Amino acid sequence: MRPGMMIDKIIQEVDMLDRHLDVFQMVVDNEPIGIVKMSNELGYDHHEIRYSLRLLEEESLIDPTQQGATTTDETEPFIGNLDEQIDETRARLIAMKSGE
Repeated sequence: MRPGMMIDKIIQEVDMLDRHLDVFQMVVDNEPIGIVKMSNELGYDHHEIRYSLRLLEEESLIDPTQQGATTTDETEPFIGNLDEQIDETRARLIAMKSGE
């Protein structure tokens, strides 16, 4: 493994998580919403939107419908905990940086 490859993978994962959250926010704000509109609004390719929607569906955060993606009963609790989970992850990364 070349130097920096591990960090590159982490950066790619963070970028993908950012996209998933962008797609999720679009559903929350505009439900029902389809792939084409999300792609046009967010600037991601259709296949990237489709992948994010599939992941969000597997997590029970959205439901696909004929009219487009919609939120579920799991959406609100997830949003309620999201800031805390991001803060905890950030704290872990800071601790790693400082060697704690």
